[in-house]
Amino acid sequence: MAKEARPTGSPFKRLFFALSLSEAQHRAIAQWRRELGLRSGKPVPAENFHLTLLFLGDVDAAQLPALCAAVDSISRPQAPLRLVLDRLQVWPRPGVLVLEAEHTPPALRQLVYALEQAALALGIARESRDYRPHLTLAREFRGQLPEAGSAPEFFLSARHFTLYESRKGRYWPLAQWPLLD
Repeated sequence: MAKEARPTGSPFKRLFFALSLSEAQHRAIAQWRRELGLRSGKPVPAENFHLTLLFLGDVDAAQLPALCAAVDSISRPQAPLRLVLDRLQVWPRPGVLVLEAEHTPPALRQLVYALEQAALALGIARESRDYRPHLTLAREFRGQLPEAGSAPEFFLSARHFTLYESRKGRYWPLAQWPLLD
């Protein structure tokens, strides 16, 4: 159970759905980021690299079983999700440096939509912005887009997605679903 509580006293968990990366991808992206020579921001630890599907934020811990049951019943892609992280971008408002996918596979958008609908049915608020697949490289980033010595081109192929809890800068997997039924 979460040790933190809402003002009402009910415990909560800070949750998000994501696609995980292989250890080799963690290392390759971390090495590429080092070559950028960043002078701004706080680098995200390589072990925390993931491709966000849906950020839920603070969710009552008591809703976790219902959330997992709702996700159990969503329609999932019948093949691994494949995409390429091939654009380095600065998102000034949240102050993050990210790797983005120029092209989003329709199956990925459909999965995100299904997750949004499952959460919405439980009264869990979702972000009110268009989905942009990304991997965060650094937070609190202020400044110009760094010049890369080589263009990013990281191929991801996911066979499952995971519900994570964010706790004190670490991400803890809570549940996992295969993409192949």
